[in-house]
Amino acid sequence: MSFIKYCLGLLLFILAHPVTGQEIKWLTWEQAAAANEKAPRKLFVDIYTDWCGWCKRMDATTFKDPAIVELINKEFYAIKLNAEQKDIIKWRGEEFKWFPGGRDGVHKLAYDLLDGKMSYPSYILMDASFSRILISPGYKAGDVLIKELKYAAGDHYKTTSWTDFKARS
Repeated sequence: MSFIKYCLGLLLFILAHPVTGQEIKWLTWEQAAAANEKAPRKLFVDIYTDWCGWCKRMDATTFKDPAIVELINKEFYAIKLNAEQKDIIKWRGEEFKWFPGGRDGVHKLAYDLLDGKMSYPSYILMDASFSRILISPGYKAGDVLIKELKYAAGDHYKTTSWTDFKARS
């Protein structure tokens, strides 16, 4: 009897957590900047912290959604940026460093990207010249995030505000 319960439980787990074999190809800021020089592309920046429960939930759910994985990998350079990392990021002649403050300090690049509004998780969508398209704070289910990704990927931001696009979608 316990073997049947085990098999049934395993089957339910597998059905609830499909394996697609695909994952988002996460890069560091430096790797994405270098790749973007060779082949320009839009950027998707995941700003997270190690202690953030909603960040971990995004990794376990939304970032495993096959439609999200496919769209991000096809249209964007995906960057994971720990908002509390102590590694220096050198970019465009500037050094972005960690500085004390908040819970565990904050990295200057994350701070600048979020205009100092530190909330985790947060996502930044950028064009190939690193100009911000959209700041998107908070946990996102797949159906919500896919709209934001399509807004940027389809260049809708050039002619339509996010508020208008979201209302029509």
